[in-house]
Amino acid sequence: MSDFDPNSLKFNDQGLIPAIAQDADSHEVLMMAWMNAEAVSRTLETARVTYWSRSRQAFWVKGETSGNVQELVSLRVDCDRDCLLMLVKQTGPACHTGRRTCFYTDVTGGSEIELMTPME
Repeated sequence: MSDFDPNSLKFNDQGLIPAIAQDADSHEVLMMAWMNAEAVSRTLETARVTYWSRSRQAFWVKGETSGNVQELVSLRVDCDRDCLLMLVKQTGPACHTGRRTCFYTDVTGGSEIELMTPME
């Protein structure tokens, strides 16, 4: 066992790494967003998942405005150290559309099928 250094990760040219959020209990894939080294550090320090918003060029603590919080249970690093998997406890919908997951559209046989409607 050794101390984890976020700077040991492989970030893209913009200094970002893809981060997948998965429900810690159901293992449902909830969403994918981007993190930089500081967002990874903040997430580990607070156990509140913090992303980097490319459009706003600012940190984004999941649920800060919506109340749909992601509490970090475990952070996993892939074999190439260029992608993260976060096991989280999700409060409310993970998707900004109000759905439980961002992955609500299935494409099979060339047709799109909406798998779920927004949570009420």
